[in-house]
Amino acid sequence: MTTTANNKEEIPIVKEQDVVPLRNRVRDYGVKVGMSILNQTKLITATSELVRNLLKYGGGGKVIIESVSNGRDNGVRVTFIDNGPGIPDIDLAMKDGFSTGKSLGLGLPGTKRLVNEFDIKTELGNGTTVTITKWKNG
Repeated sequence: MTTTANNKEEIPIVKEQDVVPLRNRVRDYGVKVGMSILNQTKLITATSELVRNLLKYGGGGKVIIESVSNGRDNGVRVTFIDNGPGIPDIDLAMKDGFSTGKSLGLGLPGTKRLVNEFDIKTELGNGTTVTITKWKNG
């Protein structure tokens, strides 16, 4: 099934103070597509974890928020892009309990469980891109 993006916004993330406004924008997108409070909370929690990773490990970057539709459902897609060192071992990073620092404690696998779609691409020395999608009815 094809997913189409409707509304799109790019937000630079360079300091800790950028996190709360980003969370608020993600919530706004969730509200706009009619997402329940529970699904908004899951999306915002996943966003919080990933944006903190972007700052801590990637040295900042940008986040793209989009309203998306796949014909039967509406949702929000959030893409986190950094130019950091990349993740040396994706398989290890995706294991429960793996941590390299202090965060919300969810890690990448916990974040993946909060959303409907999760994609990660990384290249050593060239950064990491994580894309998550939360569907209104998902």
